[in-house]
Amino acid sequence: MSQATETLGASRPSYVRVVGAVSAAHFVSHYYIILLAPLLPFVRAEYAVSYTEIGLAFAAFNIVTAVLQTPAGFLVDRFGARPLLVGGLVTGAAAFTVVGLVDSFWVMVAMFALAGVGNTVYHPADYSLLSHYVPSERIGQAFSVHTFAGMLGSAVAPVSLLVMQSQWGWRGAFMGASALGIAVAALLLAMRDFSAVQMNPAPARRSADNTTAGWRLLLSAPILLNLFFFVLLAMISGGLYNYSVVALGALYGTPVTHANAALTGNLLLSAVGVLMGGLLVGRTTRHSTVATIGLGAMAVFTALIAQIDLGTVALIGAMSLTGFFSGIIMPSRDMIVREVTPAGSFGKVFGFVTTGFNIGGIISPLIFGAIMDHGSPRLVFLAVTAFSLVAIVTVATRPRQAG
Repeated sequence: MSQATETLGASRPSYVRVVGAVSAAHFVSHYYIILLAPLLPFVRAEYAVSYTEIGLAFAAFNIVTAVLQTPAGFLVDRFGARPLLVGGLVTGAAAFTVVGLVDSFWVMVAMFALAGVGNTVYHPADYSLLSHYVPSERIGQAFSVHTFAGMLGSAVAPVSLLVMQSQWGWRGAFMGASALGIAVAALLLAMRDFSAVQMNPAPARRSADNTTAGWRLLLSAPILLNLFFFVLLAMISGGLYNYSVVALGALYGTPVTHANAALTGNLLLSAVGVLMGGLLVGRTTRHSTVATIGLGAMAVFTALIAQIDLGTVALIGAMSLTGFFSGIIMPSRDMIVREVTPAGSFGKVFGFVTTGFNIGGIISPLIFGAIMDHGSPRLVFLAVTAFSLVAIVTVATRPRQAG
């Protein structure tokens, strides 16, 4: 057997393990994002604070992430993704351990800000590791598994946290969540696969690693257009996830149970769509076309929901298909970014463009909340339709190369 064949034979299990470990970290990141929500009633009751006051913890987490995620991407490219990813996991775990041990509301808020620091490394480090260690022909599937793992973390968090709370109280639930982060950090440290030859190695120290050149890259047209694309996707999901239930009730008198069933269908089919999208990106390089078709289908179904009282069964079907097509585009979304990212810049570019999730998460409640406050629930779905159509323009007109 030749040396090249031996290397190829060793690389396959190596990159599969890398995908598994990085996806486990993404699972933890989404688990930590959800952490406070299911435990909120217990935390609020113990500290006797208002919803506005406890909202400071959410705000601290998201603002810190939005501000520091791009700098974290620069650090990933300069010092390596694995140590930063381990550091992020340990930072988040340490912050939530303190929340569980220290009886102080303001310490809790400060610790959520610290957890936001830990949260900054996940996207730049994860995408950097996947891009370096996974063969190019498999990278789309790796992205889909990574995305699916994050969605699974969001789905598992509420039930598991409430189970821990029932056994050990809400502080025990925080401690249990901390143990999860430490376990994945230990896994990453123990793995030897990261010392193997990278499938797509980055140049040692290119000019793109220079801070000035790095910012020039981030402010180039292709990267800024991708940032805007991610903002739009966050606003689409924010409108559907957070406001579809109340909008359906106000618009058609849809019972809460039926509207929630439709939302559940949307979330479940979105996860299925991510896996299907991962298979699709391995069979085509026309990622913009896939994204355009998916966004167009989402626009059609949300416009239909806005204009017609479909009834329970058809509503669940339309919302579920909307979720399916939103999932389909996610691996293509990541490939679109990767295509315009120079080697050695995956950390900073993915760190920058995924900040769009935070920006959209800040803007979305302001827009959709105002729509509902003004008594225009139909506009919730029409706005989602409009954002989907604008997103099509961003992928259909994108420049081909950056930097």
